[in-house]
Amino acid sequence: MRIAITVDPIIPVPPRFYGGIERIVDFLTRGLVARGYDVSLLAHPDSDTGGKLIPYGTPPHFGARARVDELRAVGQTLYAMRNDVDVIHSFGRLAALVPVLPLRRIAKIQSYQRRLVPWRSVRIATALGGKSMLFTACSTSVYGGNNAPAGRWVTVFNGVELSRYTFRDSVAADAPLVFLGRLERIKGVHNAIEIARQSGRKLIIAGNRVDAPDDPKYFENEIVPALKSGDVEYIGAVDDMQKDAILGGAAALLMPIEWDEPFGIVMAEALACGTPVIGFARGSVPEVIRDGVTGFVVKDVSSAVDSVRNIGRLSRKDARDDCENRFSDVAIVSEYEKLYAQMSRR
Repeated sequence: MRIAITVDPIIPVPPRFYGGIERIVDFLTRGLVARGYDVSLLAHPDSDTGGKLIPYGTPPHFGARARVDELRAVGQTLYAMRNDVDVIHSFGRLAALVPVLPLRRIAKIQSYQRRLVPWRSVRIATALGGKSMLFTACSTSVYGGNNAPAGRWVTVFNGVELSRYTFRDSVAADAPLVFLGRLERIKGVHNAIEIARQSGRKLIIAGNRVDAPDDPKYFENEIVPALKSGDVEYIGAVDDMQKDAILGGAAALLMPIEWDEPFGIVMAEALACGTPVIGFARGSVPEVIRDGVTGFVVKDVSSAVDSVRNIGRLSRKDARDDCENRFSDVAIVSEYEKLYAQMSRR
């Protein structure tokens, strides 16, 4: 089977720090090549993959002109490959598939990792592509399950390369809580601080500072004052080795979000280390966390504090096993492999 995979060229595949989509594309491409598939990857010129790299895109990547040029480059390349590819899997913009949408011999999959689904475009793509067009999302919350306004949808979770994470079957009794992610209000860093404070636990915060236009003083107002107590530590952005150490040594990962998170790869990363997750019941959280088994799905700070007191009841091995079964790179590559086969036989 000949497979073409596309991704926006803003970040190389794989990324060094953050870049969730690029990490998925990385292990998917390498996993498919290892299983004997002929894979072409349309991506950033500095990408390093086991398949054939077709580089495209030049900075700056933002602005109408730059986006149109990049979409045109992908569309033209895919059309030129029309006789040499069986499946096209896009992690980029749906508009890039326009030249090949009417070619129903070719199976086409558009994957969404964000909540902003362009439903009008989905309707148009479905009309043009018919049964050759399928949409996937990293959680059912992205498209609403059976209530999806348009298109045929399947949930394929995001995942992690399991070998990058060290399973720890136990941690110290005074192990800290951890928050890892972008430092902005919707991610709930302030909630994590309050949960740790009321629980009497140390909190380690890791991630990129974000000065959002609608809340530019969030870091100074909500995070900096907490750092003075000595029980809250901010360590900045972390690479994969640091992430493994921080998550693996934590009593729990806190995910007290104030928005509908489409997936949240950090939850899978924590589970890979055997670390349970305590998260607010929004977006993908109830799909990712098995409540009472791999963590706790809670409604507010108060119930999160109660859950911190009960994390000793959870088995860290159950968390790791669940990650291996549902969120590991092997499991995710297998899910997409099944879809490719089904689409090719339609």
